Amino acid sequence: MKLSEIANLVKGKLTGDGNSEIVNVGKIEYARKDEITFIANPVYEKYFNSTNAGAIIVSKSFVPPKDAKSIPLIYVEDPYLAFLNLLEVLNPEANNKETGIHSTAVISGSAIISDIEVNIGANCFIGNKCVIGKRVTILPNTVLLSGVIIGDDVLIYPNVTIYNSCKIGSRVIIHSGTAIGSDGFGHAKTADGTYQKIPQKGIVVIEDDVEIGSNCSIDRATIGETKIGKGVKLDNQIQIAHNVEIGENTVIAAHTGIAGSTKIGKNCMIGGKAGFVGHINICDNVIVTAACNVSKSITEPGVYSGYRARPQRQDLKQEALLRKIEEMQNRINKLENSSNKNS
Repeated sequence: MKLSEIANLVKGKLTGDGNSEIVNVGKIEYARKDEITFIANPVYEKYFNSTNAGAIIVSKSFVPPKDAKSIPLIYVEDPYLAFLNLLEVLNPEANNKETGIHSTAVISGSAIISDIEVNIGANCFIGNKCVIGKRVTILPNTVLLSGVIIGDDVLIYPNVTIYNSCKIGSRVIIHSGTAIGSDGFGHAKTADGTYQKIPQKGIVVIEDDVEIGSNCSIDRATIGETKIGKGVKLDNQIQIAHNVEIGENTVIAAHTGIAGSTKIGKNCMIGGKAGFVGHINICDNVIVTAACNVSKSITEPGVYSGYRARPQRQDLKQEALLRKIEEMQNRINKLENSSNKNS
């Protein structure tokens, strides 16, 4: 595409030669002359003069360095979103859709499958009384056990397992290796020291517009529902235990673990490797930083961090004090030595 076409596409203002041809997008450190890049984070402004990119997408408030080299710029409201839109155009997603229903797929006679653009790949299994909506793509080796309901426009990547009676909304994406509806971790200790399994009779409900990364485990409820709200985005390798509820438009990074019956509100952001104990409530609009352990309910919106979650400002003060412990100990030792000499 010509730069002038790209500027129109991202609704930006171009400075420089609009006839330059761009064939791809690239990282600012490694972009070539025929690629376009972007600066959304000030950390990357240091690459402005060293990049070989043919053009840069920047924010309307961006000010080039004083010694800036001549390079075409496209000024936009949000460089990151503009770049993502352009990425979709210049690098369209590969078409993973199979054609129709593969001959090796095993489908129960009681399953109800839409006749509108449903694609089911090789070696898939569709159990009794499953319901599959319009324009659904299920890629090879995926298993839907009895009674699973799938909405419209769903994409399920290979090797996904969805257990009995779980419900998947519309426009959901589920990546490879994820298991939805496995038994919750429930065992009661008996008098002789052994454990009796607690039956897990509930289901998992995934609402519309959810994306679930690879190798996630979402356990079915003991009774009732484990619920993932509309618009939630889950990274890879996340554990969600029985009866957990996650509110709309919450995003969770990799390796997070959420114990049973915990409820997380809407519009929360949870960093990687965070941990939540069971039976607590997290209110809406909470940010939990990476590797933070949440051991009690959070009732006020804000940023929480630390080995034991606390408001970040409080946590940073605590961290600053901990760093001064050695200095304080040395001062105490000097005072004690001085006192001993005087006595």
